[in-house]
Amino acid sequence: MAKTLNVKVKDLIGNKELIAKINPKEFVEKDFGLETINDILTELDKPGRDPRKTFEAFEFDKNIRTINDLRVGMTLNGIVTNITAFGAFVDIGVHQDGLVHISQMADHYIKDPNEVMHLNQKVRVKVLDVDVNRNRISLTMKV
Repeated sequence: MAKTLNVKVKDLIGNKELIAKINPKEFVEKDFGLETINDILTELDKPGRDPRKTFEAFEFDKNIRTINDLRVGMTLNGIVTNITAFGAFVDIGVHQDGLVHISQMADHYIKDPNEVMHLNQKVRVKVLDVDVNRNRISLTMKV
């Protein structure tokens, strides 16, 4: 491409005027279709651009490993693992998901948990109750 414009490759990168002069159809071959050529032109226009969404770091509390480490009032990071008609189960990193009842999802009335939550959503929850004997954890999103 640079050769057809009689410029160096480094002069072509990021130069919208030069890139606009390139006819992508001229470079289509058996192994390189028009879509590939257009992808190359897009990369030349904005080199190094990452099309992926921004990565959000997430980690569980390192001090909380088992249900016995939980205390009422703790605020923790969690990930929604299951949504039901009555609430959602959230993994908080203790090998037992906690339940956020539908009444604990928002400060206003919601008819369906899917209105405010989705699977694999990262959430911040607060521990309401821990029943170690029955292996149950009650959580709230009203943090």
